[in-house]
Amino acid sequence: MTENEELYCIGCGAKIQSEAKAEPGYTPQAAIQKGLENNELYCQRCFRLRHYNEVADVSLTDDDFLRLLNQIGQNDALIVNVVDIFDFNGSLIPGLHRFVGDNPVLLVGNKEDLLPHSLKRSKIKDWMRQEANKQGLRPIDVALTSAKRGKDLEDLLELIDKYRKGRDVYVVGVTNVGKSTLINRIINQTTGVKDLITTSRFPGTTLDRIEIPFGDGHFLIDTPGIIHKHQMAHYLSPKALRLAAPQKEIKPKVYQLNEGQTLFFGALARFDYISGGKQGVIVYTDNNLMIHRTKTTKATEFYAKHAGTLLTPPTAEEMKDFPKLVRFEFKTTEKSDLVFAGLGWVTVKANSVVAGWAPEGVAVILRRAMV
Repeated sequence: MTENEELYCIGCGAKIQSEAKAEPGYTPQAAIQKGLENNELYCQRCFRLRHYNEVADVSLTDDDFLRLLNQIGQNDALIVNVVDIFDFNGSLIPGLHRFVGDNPVLLVGNKEDLLPHSLKRSKIKDWMRQEANKQGLRPIDVALTSAKRGKDLEDLLELIDKYRKGRDVYVVGVTNVGKSTLINRIINQTTGVKDLITTSRFPGTTLDRIEIPFGDGHFLIDTPGIIHKHQMAHYLSPKALRLAAPQKEIKPKVYQLNEGQTLFFGALARFDYISGGKQGVIVYTDNNLMIHRTKTTKATEFYAKHAGTLLTPPTAEEMKDFPKLVRFEFKTTEKSDLVFAGLGWVTVKANSVVAGWAPEGVAVILRRAMV
């Protein structure tokens, strides 16, 4: 491949490049040479789709994605919107309700397997519906699943079949919600197991969509993930993200706090207990995330000194580009969860005054306690 020679993937038409893994057309250099020799040059995404039936996420620009959403609104289809239960506010597509037209939306909360057993699933579904309503989205139904483990997949497929009513189905979601993992699960579950999807060769593998045929001439259409700039995930390296975002079922931790005490969650977020008498707050975050307790009066100075060293993640190097923490104060009228989008939550009693700090743009909200 000469420096000026431009090569294109024969599967999706993307310009071949070997620098940016998350960008369209990425192909390792060795695979480019091999593809040229065999006269079959595919980008890595199309290669994996062709040989392993695996769908990989590709990020689009906001403009590209808005064009795609406008197309969806013009078609008669069921919209399946996949969100991350642990980052609900960070994984909602801004303004989705304006683009879907009259099409029904099935809201699917992924990563259900990470929730504690004690948390009532009906409560989390009700909360998801309420939060979606606040954003102007009126889902026809709410479902929970685990793309990673394939949990409740049969139920989800039945819901999709129930609501699609012989139409196409568009699966939409922001990056990092596990949408591609879910699509791969659906492919594995249905190809050869059920007749819902009748082939594992996918027409239309262009970068704006992947069409997986149903048996009736209609398609399950996977769309690329849009980047939501206010996700915690976008501020972290993959290694730091594994420590921040829950990976296994959360084990709640109880901290006996006096008024005027602070908990740091690495250097990612901060919880201040301002007033309400001595109480045990319950923390629901990744089991390996380091939590450090200190006095609130010293907390700002402590953070400035130790963020990236004693308080990690992020690392000292990553702290250079990490946004400042922004404070949100709340007074509880009932037992409540203070939710840090993408990280987890802290359960506190009624009549408590608390503050949550998160990177600028990342949501901190109060909800009725889920447990």
